[in-house]
Amino acid sequence: MPTGEPVEWRADGVPHSARFQDIYHSETGALLQARHVFLGGCGLPQAWFGQPQWRILETGFGLGLNFLTSWQAWRADPARPGLLHFVSIEAFPVSREDLLHAAGAYPELAALAQELAGQWHGLLPGFHRLAFDEGRVLLTLCIGDVRPMLRTQRLFEADSIFLDGFSPERNPDLWSLDTLKGVTRLARRGARLSTWSVARALRDGLAQCGWQAQLLPGLPPKRDCLGALYEPPWRVRRPPAPPEQVAQAGTCMVIGAGLAGAAVAASLARRGWQVTVLDAALHPAAGASALPVGLLAPHVSPDDAQLSRLTRAGIRATWQQLVQLLEEDKDWAASGALERRDAGTARLPSGWSAQGPNESWHASAEQLRVAGLDEDATALWHPRAAWVRPRRLIGAWLAQPGIRLLTDCRVAGIEQLPNRQWQAVDAQGRTLLQADRLVLAAGFDSRDFAPALPLQAVRGQVLFGHVASSGLPPHPINGDGHLIAGVPDDQGPLWLAGATYDRDSRDTGLREADTQANLERVAQLHATAAEILSAEQARGATQAWAGVRCASGDRRPLVGPLDPLQPQGAWVCTALGSRGLSFAALCAELLAAHWHGEPLPLPAPLARALDTRRLL
Repeated sequence: MPTGEPVEWRADGVPHSARFQDIYHSETGALLQARHVFLGGCGLPQAWFGQPQWRILETGFGLGLNFLTSWQAWRADPARPGLLHFVSIEAFPVSREDLLHAAGAYPELAALAQELAGQWHGLLPGFHRLAFDEGRVLLTLCIGDVRPMLRTQRLFEADSIFLDGFSPERNPDLWSLDTLKGVTRLARRGARLSTWSVARALRDGLAQCGWQAQLLPGLPPKRDCLGALYEPPWRVRRPPAPPEQVAQAGTCMVIGAGLAGAAVAASLARRGWQVTVLDAALHPAAGASALPVGLLAPHVSPDDAQLSRLTRAGIRATWQQLVQLLEEDKDWAASGALERRDAGTARLPSGWSAQGPNESWHASAEQLRVAGLDEDATALWHPRAAWVRPRRLIGAWLAQPGIRLLTDCRVAGIEQLPNRQWQAVDAQGRTLLQADRLVLAAGFDSRDFAPALPLQAVRGQVLFGHVASSGLPPHPINGDGHLIAGVPDDQGPLWLAGATYDRDSRDTGLREADTQANLERVAQLHATAAEILSAEQARGATQAWAGVRCASGDRRPLVGPLDPLQPQGAWVCTALGSRGLSFAALCAELLAAHWHGEPLPLPAPLARALDTRRLL
């Protein structure tokens, strides 16, 4: 059944909100309104001519037609910016079905609406980053009341602002002076604002905030609409741009060709950087990222803790990359996952429901039966979970235009030169590479260059093999460890179980005790599977693999300046722990957003929780 804010569709096709007793757009039509009032009122698309990026801020996403129209205009413009950011705040998101219904009246928007609907899921309160056109159109949906959502934005400079919501009489908070101040805080000098409302209180509020407003020809039945220019007669006092922020892309070296390094390289290359990735191994994904197959699954907690919110954001970011770059059911699969819990420990946040926007819920008796588990077992079902071949994802990231890979290239030292460039040298002191920027993404080996960072080695061993058996579960099961089965492989269906978690160990030698420990973990997850895999072990048909993960002191990734006191030039993206698949794409986008002064993919407090500057 559709989930979302109810929309009433009148006989004339105009959508109506029962909550606010108002219509979603003019009777003249949403497409005309979007083009004339919002894009036209902000001088688009002409205003973005020749710009590397353009940032639009909107209050009131509604049925998404302003976004779709802006995206369509960007696509149609040969002089479009390389990256389009669209940040929109919405307290009551509608259903996927109503999004498609609204766009159905406009054939030119139909294909774009289908893409939007494909990512329209899991819209719990908070930020949600949706990516389109190979990551060059980024929609940041901020689900919640407008003023708190504006406050949790990191300071960025919007180029265009769309004020679009239900009428000031019906929804006064969206048009209040406090809201206008919050919007203005995010506007650059020279930004343009547009809206259909010409209320006197709105014009007075804009003037008070430094906007020069003027009436523009409206769409019937409205005679006027409003346009405004942000040119206050006073000096705008704002913090200086952070030292890491760049005016334009340049050259960057990334040390490490695992999940973290490959993701960073891809994010920067999309923004025009020329990136060289250096790795000491003979091929990429040679360290912890060499895991034969990994599980992408959310963390769920009763209080929806920080880690839970971060993993949801990370899975969304990775999922978009999987769909774009890899072949489903070969390189990855949207398998879902069952998470085994002890009785009494499967509590979920209050307010979640079986039909809500949360995408994790108590496993049904049918889901347990299909998995081969007792119907009274305690488990959660995560539909937004997947198995992934990490090497395939890393290879796809490193194959993007603008990226060069240097393997068998061991970096022994890094230094900043007098010309502000960064240099990497080998053990003999010979220059390997120079670049404008440097990103350290070498896992635990990053400690060789950043001894002050609180990095911890975490050894993990897994057990895997190839067996076709109906007794193995059809989708991954996790809990204390995990079991993945039925992964297509040249040698037959692949299964993997594990992993151990040995702190402060860098030993990749294989241990028989860890093999037995992994079989015991499987027995706790799935008794039948444990019998099958124990038999495979007894006949010598299993293999083991061990790698060393990198974790931080507080178990959160580190994305920020190598030296927190000097946040420019050299950054780190490391300490992804055992959740590299969940965090790599998100952390890479976070780093790139910092460098370019973009809207962040996370609320500012969550972004700060990952920054190396938290260590101060």
